[in-house]
Amino acid sequence: MTLGLPPERVRELSLAIIIAATTLVFGLFVENLVSGRFFLRVTSGVAIIALLAAAQTLVLVTRNLDLSLGSMVGVTAYLTGEFLASNPDSGPIVAIGLAMGIGLAMGLLNGTIVAYGRVPAIVVTLGMLAVYRTWLVEHAESQNITVDTLPDWLSDLSRSTVGSVGDFDIRFSFALAVLVVIVLQFCLGRLQWGRWLYAVGSHPESARHSGLPVQRVILGAYAAGGALAGLAGFLFLVRFGTITVFAGAGMELASVAAAVVGGVSVLGGSGTVLGALLGAFLIDLLNQGLLRVPQVSEFWRDAILGVLILIAVTSDFLVGKRLGRRWEPGSRRGAPIETSAERGAIADA
Repeated sequence: MTLGLPPERVRELSLAIIIAATTLVFGLFVENLVSGRFFLRVTSGVAIIALLAAAQTLVLVTRNLDLSLGSMVGVTAYLTGEFLASNPDSGPIVAIGLAMGIGLAMGLLNGTIVAYGRVPAIVVTLGMLAVYRTWLVEHAESQNITVDTLPDWLSDLSRSTVGSVGDFDIRFSFALAVLVVIVLQFCLGRLQWGRWLYAVGSHPESARHSGLPVQRVILGAYAAGGALAGLAGFLFLVRFGTITVFAGAGMELASVAAAVVGGVSVLGGSGTVLGALLGAFLIDLLNQGLLRVPQVSEFWRDAILGVLILIAVTSDFLVGKRLGRRWEPGSRRGAPIETSAERGAIADA
């Protein structure tokens, strides 16, 4: 505990402070940076990456990884656009349900191979990244989904706002992403399923010996992550309208970066979706801010983001190593502290 707050809250608070400081620094060099237009640009990009970062968080917490999320976005965006082009009378609920269903199916396939096939997650998802993208290229037959073939409500949805704070408009896509993060934050912190995710990621063998359904938990994490990738694919379609076979390419790395910068451990067992949201916001803020500084080239933008990720991973490792040296009061020296999430998960089992 630090200042009466658990480590996750300290990380989230630190990120919020860094975001505020970054905004102030860029504001000194870029004219009209703190404006409604800039806020819209950042939040529009954050909405998609935040959902993918949340999906990546669910998988990372179980000590796994999903590198196929970008391809999932491309497949769901294209197939949903294709469906809407053929069925223009279909509404948003149907489109969202279809996109999430397609993503769920791909997530289940990934999760089944990882959890029950016992194949390393990085091998499975890297392979599926190529499989999904290749299938999309073959299915599309060089045809793009264009805005003029889609129903009018889709373009209206991309501009719709749910509220305003002064000159800052809150778009539907950003509000939806924040709502999803809030729901997931509650589920991970309060529901049995969430406690099981952390327990499996912290000590897989201990969780298995305690009677937790480890394989089903991992499968569930991949399935939920796939559904979130499907929702991100729908928002991608809403934002851009025109969809090519390369839609979503590279977003899997952005999702990992956002989650890691947000404090999600690549070693499993720790991290929050709220932290992942803040990580996505910080990365997009840096991207958009550096774009407006002419002295910084694209190469240096990528280098700065790479350094940021390295710092996040290194600090997470050092903090985890330091916490690992702590002993539970009155226990045998060398016995590691059992977290409240693990105790709750084992009790539930």
